[in-house]
Amino acid sequence: MRLPTGPIAVFKPDDLLIKHFLHFKDWNRRLITGLLKTNSMTIKDLNKNEFAPSYWPYINKLSPDITLRNSFEVGKEAVSNFFNTIPKEKLDFRYAPDKWSIKEVLQHLIDVERILMHRAFRIARNDMTPLPPFNHEDYIAPSRAKEKSRVLLIEEYQVTRLYSQSILDSLTDEDLMNIGISSLHPMSARAAAFHITGHEIWHCEIIRERYL
Repeated sequence: MRLPTGPIAVFKPDDLLIKHFLHFKDWNRRLITGLLKTNSMTIKDLNKNEFAPSYWPYINKLSPDITLRNSFEVGKEAVSNFFNTIPKEKLDFRYAPDKWSIKEVLQHLIDVERILMHRAFRIARNDMTPLPPFNHEDYIAPSRAKEKSRVLLIEEYQVTRLYSQSILDSLTDEDLMNIGISSLHPMSARAAAFHITGHEIWHCEIIRERYL
């Protein structure tokens, strides 16, 4: 590795180091993909004992043929594009005084994904600690979503989604079938994850019907 000299020394790894790093990165990716991901799990594989009945309307928004991991990738693009195309003057609109604005709905999607993926991860790791319910209404005001720009919210959404995908990529289908207790009901790790992508479809449909 050569370190340049002069008034401004810029670190620049040599080509051999870069080549070795890229080789390791590709090897690690293939190892994870080959050994952990089967990428075949759909909502048709879910059993009724894996989630509370109140979760089904959201999960059922997903196509019965889309795999769990694909739903996260497709959802990332679809949700980002959807909120990018909403007219700027509509972003703070709420169709009733007690309803969230469009920006607050997007913040809600982000917060729910963070919470549900945390639950999915803990359950997948066989953590049998009962996970308490949360009141989503309590999260909106402290989030200060109304002060955030569209660009910032979409970036926050995409970063959260990439984190979720990295968790899914580290888990086997067997891990995702583990069942724990969430909000006083049994829940599997995969049901928590499916809820995330079905939940965002639900809210995008509400926006189309009542906000635009």
